Amino acid sequence: MGVAVGVGISVAGFGTASPPEVGDVQRSPMPTTRVRVEVLNAGGITGLARDATEYLRDSGFDVVGFGNARDFDADSSVVLDRVGQGEIARAVADVLGIDNVRSQPDSNLYVDVSVLLGSEWRHPDLPEPDCCEQPAWWDPRGWFGR
Repeated sequence: MGVAVGVGISVAGFGTASPPEVGDVQRSPMPTTRVRVEVLNAGGITGLARDATEYLRDSGFDVVGFGNARDFDADSSVVLDRVGQGEIARAVADVLGIDNVRSQPDSNLYVDVSVLLGSEWRHPDLPEPDCCEQPAWWDPRGWFGR
């Protein structure tokens, strides 16, 4: 998520927006129509696509498929617009906390949005893992009764 800064922005069907106040976060409105989404694990972390699928479904999106991407080497996540409606892809990205949204229409896919999850993606409702905290069993002071 980032802070949107700019002079008037015009998006088809949304009119012209005034410049946001400093600190305002611009989020896409939730779509009112059915949004078909596929979620693919591109980061190689077990359960990544399943977790994102459950979260999107709880948020009202129709996840029609999830699984593994062809490759597992993606560090960062990306949301792909497959039907030429970027605002729908942006709404999915906002729910998942993903900043990278691209338009790659593909009429051969029966989805509106594809989500490729990189290894950095974390469930938005879970706290960030503490990078430096060691598991309790690894505390040598416990071995000596201190």
